[in-house]
Amino acid sequence: MARTAGSHSDITGPRVREAALRLFARGGYAAVSMRAIAAEVGVQAGALYNYTPDKQTLLFDLMEGHMTELLAAGVDDPALGAEARLQAFVAFHIRFHHARPDAVFIAYMELRNLSPENFARVEALRREYENGLESILREGVEAGIFRVADTKIATLAIIAMLTGVNTWFRAGGRLSIEEVTAQYWDMVRRAVS
Repeated sequence: MARTAGSHSDITGPRVREAALRLFARGGYAAVSMRAIAAEVGVQAGALYNYTPDKQTLLFDLMEGHMTELLAAGVDDPALGAEARLQAFVAFHIRFHHARPDAVFIAYMELRNLSPENFARVEALRREYENGLESILREGVEAGIFRVADTKIATLAIIAMLTGVNTWFRAGGRLSIEEVTAQYWDMVRRAVS
């Protein structure tokens, strides 16, 4: 099949992913058809298969890409103490996710739509991220700085709390993202002290 006149793979491929991200976040993976994605991009439905073999692969690529970017962007300095590392994690998590609300929504809400193989791969990336936070908490417990009964539960609770900022925070509201981050850091610090 010939490529649509004026289309370029280095332009159209990213547009397909951006359109799928928007539509999946707005309507849910199950409700979005390949035709709807094609219409959003402005190409024929058959042209999408030049960029992805199917909708499942597209969802997986979006989720894996989000997690890979998250892991690559995170910087943990083991030379810092556990409290400073935890504070840096809180600030990073809120800042990173605030800039990507659609990707975050999909990464958490569409796991159920992944095939078992794709789920396992995304789940492994999620565990890698969680393990980074858990190691900070474990170090703090061992140093007597934190009092946490179960570092795994604390890890999951902190990540859920921080990710929740995306569900309610709006730029231009009563508080800036920096003020929200400071308050969340205070809540996390108190929760583990």
